[in-house]
Amino acid sequence: METFYTSLAVAYARGMLGQQPGESDDAILTRAREAGLKMQRFKHTMGLPRIRAVLGILRGLAPANLLDIGSGRGVFLWPLLDGFPDLPVTAAERDERRLSHLKAVRRGGLDRLTIASGDASALPFPDRSFDVVTVLEVLEHQDDPRPLACEAVRLAARFVIASVPSKPDDNPEHVQLFTPKTLRELLIEAGAANVQTDHVLNHIIAVARINAL
Repeated sequence: METFYTSLAVAYARGMLGQQPGESDDAILTRAREAGLKMQRFKHTMGLPRIRAVLGILRGLAPANLLDIGSGRGVFLWPLLDGFPDLPVTAAERDERRLSHLKAVRRGGLDRLTIASGDASALPFPDRSFDVVTVLEVLEHQDDPRPLACEAVRLAARFVIASVPSKPDDNPEHVQLFTPKTLRELLIEAGAANVQTDHVLNHIIAVARINAL
């Protein structure tokens, strides 16, 4: 399992199947595979340049807590949880199947992971509830990305980090194509004080500061 986020895979297996007395991590992972659980979702994604870039930004920001909006299959969430073992993380997701996977990881022992379900543009948290908010590979899925951008800015105390594709692709669910300029404008109009953008292999990463220096 050296190419997997093993501790997260174990938590998922434990959350889905329960753990037998004295059962080792290897044994419960074997039992999970035999039960047909898809452990591939915990395969390392650190090789993706945009993941490395976002985690590098977060190391510089040293957040006290973090909200990840649209956690999806965990492409970013798993390396985040693995790379920041003491960081309280809230994952917001609306897809019921993916929510069940997130809840299993928490149930399996990862109690610093909190799950929020429902409309990501109207989450049940007060303003400035999270030090940093991430919105990664989500805005391009929105027919109108403004409500989601406004919600991310509303909930962030210091920074919002957003990433989007920088060129057209064959994903029919991608209904927006941003440029650095239009992504900056979206976040500024949502209430960010200033926004910096960078390109990372077919993606744009934006770091939006909430309060001016």
